[in-house]
Amino acid sequence: MKLNDSIYVAGHRGLLGSAIVRLLNEKGYKNIITRTSKELDLRNSADVEQFFKSNKIDVVILSAAKVGSIEENKKYPAEFLLDNLQIETNVISSAFKNNVKKLLFVSSSCIYPKNSPQPLKEEYLFKGPLEDENEAYGLAKIAGLKLCEYYSKEYGVNYITVNPTNLYGVGDIFDPVHSHVIPANMMKIYNAKLEKKESIKAWGSGKAYREFLYVDDAADAIIFLLNNYKGKDIINLGTGNSIQIKELLNLIKEIVGYPGEIIFDTNKAEGVLKRELDITRLKDLGWKPKIGLKEGLKRTYDYYLSQIGK
Repeated sequence: MKLNDSIYVAGHRGLLGSAIVRLLNEKGYKNIITRTSKELDLRNSADVEQFFKSNKIDVVILSAAKVGSIEENKKYPAEFLLDNLQIETNVISSAFKNNVKKLLFVSSSCIYPKNSPQPLKEEYLFKGPLEDENEAYGLAKIAGLKLCEYYSKEYGVNYITVNPTNLYGVGDIFDPVHSHVIPANMMKIYNAKLEKKESIKAWGSGKAYREFLYVDDAADAIIFLLNNYKGKDIINLGTGNSIQIKELLNLIKEIVGYPGEIIFDTNKAEGVLKRELDITRLKDLGWKPKIGLKEGLKRTYDYYLSQIGK
């Protein structure tokens, strides 16, 4: 990408999108285009088409999506499938119709089958059924990545797809309903410390393994790929290392300074036992993560304290 390229970041207020915009600004990119969901509903094809016609766009980073917790995915599968399909098809097709030559689509690690060998390699796609909890979201992401692949194959454009692992960091959502594992438990542990509770409950058995990538690293990898990769193959974004949830929560306990006990509620869903990405393709291209989990958690906790005025 050139520093004066017109770059549209869809989903710029989200965790990943905001990190991408921050890093683009830091690197000196001068023409970043953003729209809030109120200014532009990406589910509306006519509005998206008009937006692309009215703006000369060189590069698209599609990080916008309907996202939510496991419970929300299970409760509203139709909405998760339809909203994400509309966002993807509207943005990708309008980008192509309006001569955007470079596009990066942010998919998800949930595109891989639930019983895949670990770590997850890109070639495991379509090798089995998806996880039940977020099947609708996974199907939508698969449709988006295949659309990028087909445009690239048929028309020679550079439309690439990345599959990030679980992201966390500055800009995360700290909310009892909508938060993912790190912010949800960080908030819960902090409140337990304030209220001097002897214990807290956490979802699942604590035995599952998950991989976590600090969001600034994910943004850095995306900009790196836009500058260094052209191909139809999807690329995993991760660290190549996973941590047991029990160990993760104990690490958060240490950072927060909570002395109490964590009790695991095995009646709550926790998904597959292990999910870790193989990042060989990404490393072979010359990129690797810079921010370790403990350092990333400390930065996330500092951000949380700043948001609640502490």
